[in-house]
Amino acid sequence: MLEELLPDAEQQKSSDGRAIKLSQDGNDRCIAGASSGAICAFTAAWERPDAFQRVFSSIGTYVGLRGGNVYPTLIRKYEPKPIRIFLEDGSGDQNIYGGDWWMANQEMERSLKFAGYEVNHAWGEGGHNEQGARLVFADAMRWIWKDWPTPVKVGLGSASLQEILIPGEGWQLVAEGYRFTEGPCVNARGEVFFNEVPTGKTYKIGTDGKPVEFIADSKRGDGQRFGPDGRLYSVAGATEQILAYDEKGQATVVAEGFRGNDLIVRHDGSVYVTEPGWDGKSPSQIWHISPTGEKKVVDKGLKFSNGITLSPDQSLLYVADSRSHWVYSYQIQPNGSLDYKQRYYHLHVPDTADDSGADGMRTDRQGRLWVATRVGLQVCDQAGRVHCIIPTPNGKVSNLTFGGPNFDVVYATCGDKVFHRRVKVQGAQTFLPPIKPDKPRL
Repeated sequence: MLEELLPDAEQQKSSDGRAIKLSQDGNDRCIAGASSGAICAFTAAWERPDAFQRVFSSIGTYVGLRGGNVYPTLIRKYEPKPIRIFLEDGSGDQNIYGGDWWMANQEMERSLKFAGYEVNHAWGEGGHNEQGARLVFADAMRWIWKDWPTPVKVGLGSASLQEILIPGEGWQLVAEGYRFTEGPCVNARGEVFFNEVPTGKTYKIGTDGKPVEFIADSKRGDGQRFGPDGRLYSVAGATEQILAYDEKGQATVVAEGFRGNDLIVRHDGSVYVTEPGWDGKSPSQIWHISPTGEKKVVDKGLKFSNGITLSPDQSLLYVADSRSHWVYSYQIQPNGSLDYKQRYYHLHVPDTADDSGADGMRTDRQGRLWVATRVGLQVCDQAGRVHCIIPTPNGKVSNLTFGGPNFDVVYATCGDKVFHRRVKVQGAQTFLPPIKPDKPRL
């Protein structure tokens, strides 16, 4: 639509020969449809609110046909978008193998209200036809365009989102122009570091908020964390080593002999490292490195072990399996081995992929797990359920960390860019003593 249909329309002329000029501002555009066209219209606004922010939906197919039934759940979890929508349906609408249109439309309205969207409706007794839309269309347009050109308001979202996000505090660009960023981490002073993997450079975000080079050659540094000794532990992909850097950037070899991806350092000085099985044939593994340097494999069997982190009390190890929709949980034993492995955190997967692409992870001090995925940051409760989904400005994210003096600023590596935003919660730092979070709740 944006790349073909609308540009083609602008190549045409009006009946009296005038040029056709279409606004590029989503606030100036309304998109409408009926039945499958209605869910298509909503999808256009949902995926590209920069292009469409006003929606008219008649007898919308928000049922189990090609996944349309997931919208009411996603609306409740996503950070709200600037969308105003009018829904029309009747009690005589279809009720077939794919679902109940009448009930699905009401469920959409309840979810939109729950998340704080501007939503209105017209319910009647009609069936799956255009009669209801004809009756209400004029009034619906007046409501959809009320107060224009005042921008469409953005709701505050669910109670779960309001617990972690600060109104008006959105994503801010830290830096851009990199080839691929990864490995954001923070030291005890709240200073944030990240890697540009292809160039092998590690950057430190200075006091002025701008990145400066910290390590010129990190050996294709990937995942990294600070340990309780103040050193920066990093996966060196090019040399298949785990390196630890002091404040001057001098490296010491901690372990070698395998190509890791991400790592975590416990308060006791032990290290866990994921090794995905890069060639697609080797087994995906998790390594344990003791404080004295002995290494051993403590788990196999994940499809692609990737991001890794700890519960705030450091009793549980969490590992993201990028090629599934799961984050696995393990109980850490006194000797560093892992027991009670289970698929625990159930992540959302976009229609454009077959897996979540789960990558870097962090926990906050209340025990929530923040996971970088294809749809953004998915924030889960301690019981393994996704409460919130927070997209990034460019739709990409490989990893995150909690930075700043109070560890209350989320830094996210997003392809060629790094973003940050201040939040209400503080990150649980594994170089600090373990803490016991509150009990999980609904």
